[in-house]
Amino acid sequence: MNYHKYFSVDVVNGPGTRCTLFVSGCEHRCEGCYNKATWHPNSGDKFTEALQTQIIKDLKDTRIKRRGLSLSGGDPLYPSNLKTILHLVKTVKQECPDKDIWLWTGYTLENFSEQQRQILPFIDVLIDGKFEIEHANPTLTWRGSANQMIYQIDKHGNSQKLRLDH
Repeated sequence: MNYHKYFSVDVVNGPGTRCTLFVSGCEHRCEGCYNKATWHPNSGDKFTEALQTQIIKDLKDTRIKRRGLSLSGGDPLYPSNLKTILHLVKTVKQECPDKDIWLWTGYTLENFSEQQRQILPFIDVLIDGKFEIEHANPTLTWRGSANQMIYQIDKHGNSQKLRLDH
């Protein structure tokens, strides 16, 4: 898996102060996407064990109270990213059980593959669905278009829709 950017301190992509990883690879190619540079799976840099170790170290650093890890892109659930993302979220949950994991994907929960579903028990919040420019709304919380859904995920991978906007 490749990635484009890693921010050890981010206050935009989820609640509180977070670590955020933007991965490479996205087949959705949404009109109006703000991150087109991440579409090609071989763009950016190779995700390494050293970067994963740095993410864990940053999440554990007590000098900054971090709430968790945000995974965006590109698309973390792009097929060639799944193995690495699954390993990453399992490791974060094992090493930092008090941190939450938020994941944005253009795939819809109802249409996840079996491999994509394996990630669910290790994340806390899922924002699903393609960005649709005709439903774009800059006032929405944590999503760019009204068709995108926000789900709370439990440790068994069960989901519950969250309503954050009226």
